[in-house]
Amino acid sequence: MIFLKNRIEREQITIQKMIELYCKLSHKSVSLCKDCTEIYEYAMKRLEKCPFEDEKPTCINCPVHCYRETEKQKIREIMRFSGPRMLKHHPVLAIIHLIDNRKKVIQNKINNN
Repeated sequence: MIFLKNRIEREQITIQKMIELYCKLSHKSVSLCKDCTEIYEYAMKRLEKCPFEDEKPTCINCPVHCYRETEKQKIREIMRFSGPRMLKHHPVLAIIHLIDNRKKVIQNKINNN
């Protein structure tokens, strides 16, 4: 079940679904197009290297800027588009993400890495 996974795994699933939704509705694509595949792979690599691990905040609350500027702009576009639509298409993920969004950042994780 989604809510039983650790924080990074939940974030990976959430961003995957957001990118898939964005690509399907914006690019009218059945599977991920080349650009969306690239941003998906980039996001997965960044999540794998997250210094917060299971204490990871949602991206909007994260004090560490781990995306390059180009990718940051693209992922923001995807999140702005898909975020409101997640409640309809993936309600459980959307609610869990909203709950995760309320968690505070543990500053010690930043200082120790």
